[in-house]
Amino acid sequence: MRIVVIDDKLTGMRPCVATIGFFDGVHKGHQFLLDHLVKAAKADGMESTVITFDEHPRKVLNQDYQPEMLSCLEEKLQLLEKNQVDNCALLHFDRDMAQLSAYKFMEKVLRNRLNVRKLYIGYDNKFGHNREEGFDDYVKYGRELGIEVIRNPVYKLHDVNISSTYIRGLLKKGEVNIACEYLGYPYSITGEVIHGFQNGRKLGYPTANISMETRHKLIPANGVYAVEVTIEGIAGVYQGMMDIGTRPTFSGKSRSLEVNIFDFEKNIYGRQIHVSFICFIRPDIKFNNIDDLAIQLKKDEKVVREKLNKKKYYE
Repeated sequence: MRIVVIDDKLTGMRPCVATIGFFDGVHKGHQFLLDHLVKAAKADGMESTVITFDEHPRKVLNQDYQPEMLSCLEEKLQLLEKNQVDNCALLHFDRDMAQLSAYKFMEKVLRNRLNVRKLYIGYDNKFGHNREEGFDDYVKYGRELGIEVIRNPVYKLHDVNISSTYIRGLLKKGEVNIACEYLGYPYSITGEVIHGFQNGRKLGYPTANISMETRHKLIPANGVYAVEVTIEGIAGVYQGMMDIGTRPTFSGKSRSLEVNIFDFEKNIYGRQIHVSFICFIRPDIKFNNIDDLAIQLKKDEKVVREKLNKKKYYE
């Protein structure tokens, strides 16, 4: 997949079939749209192009907005590439761009910069200043500009219109297995392993504490999860159990992310760690004492190992 930066210098693009959106998480609904895009482009003898943004538009327009993303830009690009799209056109969204009407956007960006001949629109997608116009307007403008505009069918799973917003809601409730089904892959976070409180080590369950301060990824609900782990510079995929919460048994205040990696003893402080959520095990609760917590951790480990040893644990 070729990555193209949309700016005033961009010229010489081949005729393409395109779609536009933020594509956070590149979930199954997005994948359904991208499949239609790629097939249509091949049938028409043109390239397929996804137009997306380097920053969430709401973050640009509202400085107080704190995004909770399903995917950072790098992850999004990797997911888009898996869908066999020819080009990804990255648009830097700023306040000047936000002022463009849908017609001006289609003229200046889609036609003049990207040479779009056919545009697929997601069933609920809108663009242009304040998202004031809709699909019928895009069709009319397209006729004037030489762009055929097509509305993609709705994709439903279990009678649900899949959206990034819906998946975020599932993750905030801890329903990672359902979220993974709608994403089409396990939800994951990546961060640096930092020094923690050493409480897990005292209980026989040492944990890697993860810093997520520099990212805007959504953190699932507090609780214990079955996870799979990969570690920077170390080969293999490891099983583990992760706790997200405030360490209530130890009267903790701040939220922490700690993962106990099974059958692993190496020092990994300072390394990047990638954690994929497989399923929710139990809430983050306060125990009467650390002995009760230690007993529960042994039970958790047994359940987690059983869950992870199943071949299709999130489908």
